[in-house]
Amino acid sequence: MNRNFEHILETIQIKDPRYKQEAYEFMMEALTFTQKRIQAHRHVTGEELLDGAKDLVIRKFGPLAMTVLQHWGVKNTEDFGHLVFNLVENKILSKTEQDSIESFRNRYDFEDVFRRGYRNQLHKKISRMR
Repeated sequence: MNRNFEHILETIQIKDPRYKQEAYEFMMEALTFTQKRIQAHRHVTGEELLDGAKDLVIRKFGPLAMTVLQHWGVKNTEDFGHLVFNLVENKILSKTEQDSIESFRNRYDFEDVFRRGYRNQLHKKISRMR
């Protein structure tokens, strides 16, 4: 990882210690994942980023998704927004006039998506295998 990026994350964490460094790294990865998924290198909306982050969390961590997110200090979709806006404030990411923390607020329930939703997906996959 770029040493300058690490230094910026350390600075962010001093100002806002709620989130671990890995959460910021994940949001950068989720942004790239989302851009590839929508097949465009353009500004990604908060809603698009939340959908991409959700799918990437499930893909990477599966049944441990909630545990990992909680370890990082991420409890809801608004926390993803705070991570993004901390990166914006430190000029790692940019925003448009339409972007706001509101686009990250209460978009989906972590319990539904990462616990029950993952279990439902797993049951469907197992059923198809039979």
